Amino acid sequence: MTHAGYVRTGAKIASAGILIGMLAVTACTQAEAPPVSPGTSVGPSTGSPSSTASAEPVALAHDLDAPWSVLPLESGGALISQRDDGRIVELTPDGEQRDAGVVPGVVSGGESGLQGLALRESDGVRWLYAYHGAESDNRVVRMPLAGDPGRLSLDIDRLEVVLSGIPRASNHNGGRIAFGPDGMLYIATGDAGLRDEARNHESLAGKILRVSPDGDPAPGNPFDSPVYSLGHRNVQGLAWDSQGVLWASEFGQNTWDELNRIEAGGDYGWPDHEGIAGAADAIDPRAVWTPADASPSGIAMIDDVVYVASLRGERLWLLDTTDADAQPWAVHAGEFGRLRDVVPGPDGTFWVLTNNTDGRGDSREGDDRLLQLTLPEG
Repeated sequence: MTHAGYVRTGAKIASAGILIGMLAVTACTQAEAPPVSPGTSVGPSTGSPSSTASAEPVALAHDLDAPWSVLPLESGGALISQRDDGRIVELTPDGEQRDAGVVPGVVSGGESGLQGLALRESDGVRWLYAYHGAESDNRVVRMPLAGDPGRLSLDIDRLEVVLSGIPRASNHNGGRIAFGPDGMLYIATGDAGLRDEARNHESLAGKILRVSPDGDPAPGNPFDSPVYSLGHRNVQGLAWDSQGVLWASEFGQNTWDELNRIEAGGDYGWPDHEGIAGAADAIDPRAVWTPADASPSGIAMIDDVVYVASLRGERLWLLDTTDADAQPWAVHAGEFGRLRDVVPGPDGTFWVLTNNTDGRGDSREGDDRLLQLTLPEG
């Protein structure tokens, strides 16, 4: 796959000029994404309303408060988590915004609060899973999602704790959750400042966890525990390629952010190694960036190209996972500010969740927003 007008980065990054414009990916299609009525088109330079055009970003949701995760719904619309107030916002199939409810027990502060969302139906019940900070830990809970599209609500009376005891701190809390192709729930955690615990397989800090939908250690886990991989500093993105391989984005410290190809039982080296170390006792990342260029959060996989939403870097990084020699390239640098999450959208589009209202970004008119961006052919 070749791409014109992009910036490449390798094991040793040199920051360069970044193409600002719409990305061009050959023959991209989307996996199961809902139809959503278009909202207001947003001009890429000013963020002001303009006429709707397929090549321009479209604001599907706006005026969100520290949003963290977007969960598209097959019936239409989406659910969006707000970190600081614990609220779930429903984007209806008609393009309206409404509150679906507040997740009980959310204690926000620092980088913790209501974070990742996932959905699974079992025996006729739609369970909404949520990762959140509690009084003394991070945990995953689930509750039935009741009602029809446009009137969704959280059945908090039936809330269940799936997994608790994940270390919590003011930062490095991880927070992404997703169901894998195997039907198991994967949970991204941070080291919560407990650096030496990241490589200890008996700790939940600095890990990717794999559990059953009920929260038990998944069959086949390498340590007969919830731990699936270790040696992570702060994982915030999870996605699978067409071969069922898990990829994860990870915040580095001062030198290298990482995109890792995850293996069961794999040790990714933190805190002893950061970036590409060539060490015998750790797995090197597939790609690295300086924190100023990335600070990666949510990721999406579209036609085996991984899309990485970047916070401090304020851009999307893309990598063709089918080419072992491919290097990342960047698009949409600086257009929308900090980017927290990215997911496939319908009909040749993808969605990006901005993150300019959490105290670290420069808020723009209408922020924070869920934007729909087009994947032009060619």
